[in-house]
Amino acid sequence: MECGIALGSNLGDRLAALREAVVRLSAGCGRVVAVSPVYETEPVDCPEGSGAFLNAVVVVESEMTPLELLRALQGIERAMGRPAERGRNAPRTVDLDVLYAGGETWRDAELTVPHPRIAERRFVLAPLAAVRPGLVLPGQERSAAELLEKLGPCDGSLRVYLEKGWC
Repeated sequence: MECGIALGSNLGDRLAALREAVVRLSAGCGRVVAVSPVYETEPVDCPEGSGAFLNAVVVVESEMTPLELLRALQGIERAMGRPAERGRNAPRTVDLDVLYAGGETWRDAELTVPHPRIAERRFVLAPLAAVRPGLVLPGQERSAAELLEKLGPCDGSLRVYLEKGWC
């Protein structure tokens, strides 16, 4: 099943962290079939003084259930130095989120798929629309590109950091 994974980093060598996350995704979660450009974004709902994020989206073909994929992503985050106990939206070396898992929906105490705030977040929609512009997620009537357009003009909080060949 095709799954979209959001990647983010705002601590240390952010690009190296994204690269390492893609290698680990490929080794432990499935075959990487698409990688978005990298965007630099201002932190959203983060503690004051938090650094800018690098964000991207990776599409993988995976045999995992959404919950298995979440647990694998959490394992990658821990292996890359993200503490299990942390403040809400605290700065992090890597943040990995399941955006979608095929046409499936999943909702329990641990995970909601598609990601519940995907339509509100330019830092997720821009990279998603770059790799899957026509994707219409369960529960949405508009494609990723249309959802991004609906957010209106960018206020400068999101910039293309690297277009291609970063991983």
